[in-house]
Amino acid sequence: MPLPDEGTVIGILKEELRDFRDARDWWRFHTPEALARAIVIEAGELNELFLWGDCPTSDDIALELADVMIYCLNMANTCGIDVTAAVRVKIAMNAEKYQVIMRRS
Repeated sequence: MPLPDEGTVIGILKEELRDFRDARDWWRFHTPEALARAIVIEAGELNELFLWGDCPTSDDIALELADVMIYCLNMANTCGIDVTAAVRVKIAMNAEKYQVIMRRS
């Protein structure tokens, strides 16, 4: 049985983001459509770091990745998704789809 987000680091981060959002009254802007767009935009900014063969610093990557993750967790909050369970289900599906092939040495 997958562990729920509650009590996990993911759950704690989701709670912090809910509190941050609610303290600013931003909940009304957190529609699934708006958050999906924000995820794509932030992922584009992460990708932009590598444009033209640039070699970004780990700090630059971390900040952009954090933006992507924040919007993903905001989406999970808005849609009531247990991220821990969803990731574990997806891992199991991928394990079934992409079987390990034993190679002879």
